[in-house]
Amino acid sequence: MSIYAAAVARYFEAWNATDADSLAKAVAAAWSEDGTYTDPLADVRGHDQITAVIQAAHDQFPGFEFKLTGDVDGNHHIARFSWELVSTADGSAPVAGSDVVTLTEDGRITAVLGFLDRLPQA
Repeated sequence: MSIYAAAVARYFEAWNATDADSLAKAVAAAWSEDGTYTDPLADVRGHDQITAVIQAAHDQFPGFEFKLTGDVDGNHHIARFSWELVSTADGSAPVAGSDVVTLTEDGRITAVLGFLDRLPQA
């Protein structure tokens, strides 16, 4: 597995963690201590703030999980990939996006730049 695919796999482990302890451990495994996460709805730094953003997504979309769509593309410790937020009940995917991440030498995330490609209808 490439450094890029491994980093993105840890990223999805964090986004799909279902309890507080698992979430905290997954965020620490995926992000550097001062890592950042920025998308149209959030701009946070550090494990505690990243964990809070992920928990807020779970609170807003209970019964959904994040899934990779397509392949992970990477070069020079930068990776890009697309994802969907998928209902475990019916397979619907009301939210989709694309992210670009920068990685440390050991493959942990230093920054996420996220873009929302599809949102639920109002």
